[in-house]
Amino acid sequence: MANTSSPSGVTIRTYQVGFGDCFLLTFHYSNGKSFVLIDFGTTGTPDGKDKQQLVKIAEDIKKQCQPAPGEKPKLHAIVATHRHRDHIRGFSTEGRDGSPGKIIATMKPDFVIQPWTEDPDAKKNATKATRDRVQHLRSSLDSMHEFASGAFAEAQHLRMLGISGLDQLSFIGEDNLANKSAVDNLMTMGKTNRYVHSGMELDDVLPGVKIHVLGPPNLEQTQKIKKQRANDANEFWFTQQQFWAIQGASPLPKVGGPYRLKKLAQHPPVTRWLIKKAAEMRGEQLLRLVRILDSAMNNTSVILLFEFGGKTLLFPGDAQIENWEYALSQKKYTAMLKGVDLYKVGHHGSRNATPKSLWRLFEKRAAPGADGRLHTIVSTMADKHGHEDKGTEVPRTTLIKELKAKSDFFTTQDLEGAQFFRDDSVFV
Repeated sequence: MANTSSPSGVTIRTYQVGFGDCFLLTFHYSNGKSFVLIDFGTTGTPDGKDKQQLVKIAEDIKKQCQPAPGEKPKLHAIVATHRHRDHIRGFSTEGRDGSPGKIIATMKPDFVIQPWTEDPDAKKNATKATRDRVQHLRSSLDSMHEFASGAFAEAQHLRMLGISGLDQLSFIGEDNLANKSAVDNLMTMGKTNRYVHSGMELDDVLPGVKIHVLGPPNLEQTQKIKKQRANDANEFWFTQQQFWAIQGASPLPKVGGPYRLKKLAQHPPVTRWLIKKAAEMRGEQLLRLVRILDSAMNNTSVILLFEFGGKTLLFPGDAQIENWEYALSQKKYTAMLKGVDLYKVGHHGSRNATPKSLWRLFEKRAAPGADGRLHTIVSTMADKHGHEDKGTEVPRTTLIKELKAKSDFFTTQDLEGAQFFRDDSVFV
């Protein structure tokens, strides 16, 4: 039976996917429930059993998504904030039986919501200038995946030469690999696909729930920003467009190739030092490049603000400061952000995904015990990304300290043993 009233509350189920995101939102109505799945992916679970954990989670999602007694499991909407593996790997259909993506697809979501950069029409011949830009960006994102694939393979090769310190190159390279079956599954499983950008409203997705799209901005919107800040040498969109233009004119070469160096010990002693130093430089250069690609993908991340019954929930995926820049320049959005009740911490608690200007907007930040205190949740895993001695560790120590001091904070790192989810029902 379709829900027609406004929801009385929402339960948020946070799944333990390790380094990744997976949130199931259950909206409670007088005549049933509606379900929204926000992301489903990982690049490493705590026990290392990624596939088994994702299947286990998919089966639990299906078990939970019963709109009313006796009805078939149903997902009303899926949000795939961007195409990093730690956000969409669970939608993969690879494998004969029991793949998590096939389980999710059986619930036939009414809506699949993704960033405008995923619009398949962007690959068609352009008829307008704006479409030209979309097509160009889409082509560049595809070439980024190709480069990431080569960088990941190169990291494995450099290990054969005895080069250490390649964990970050492998991790970021793998996270940026194209997951074709997941992308295809998302494109076909829903009745309606929405490819969104800042300024759009999704009020027809759930009765009584306003869903505001704060990001990512499209290229037409960023052109306006570029004109306003033409003299700002650090303006992200300007430099990023330059990068994409270079990509289009001269695509990045494939990394590696059929020729592979022998293991270091198999070379004459006089050449080993030179080979090792050259390989170390190669690894450092590749890491710098894949970091650029990683940031570009994060800045296509969907930012959604759910508003209903006087409550506001903010889910920004992995959006970084460059993605946030446009929304934070809009008075209507800054006014909404002041009243946020729950904040899904961006990019697993990284240092550049919770801008201080955003954090200061939240008026419900408060000391422990305060009424109506801000809730924050983060899905993360230590020692997978960044280094503490360089101040780049994820989750960022200083950010977590602030979240704990000024909000009711929960992290998936608190889930132990067989626990693989937590329900936050404070909004019911």
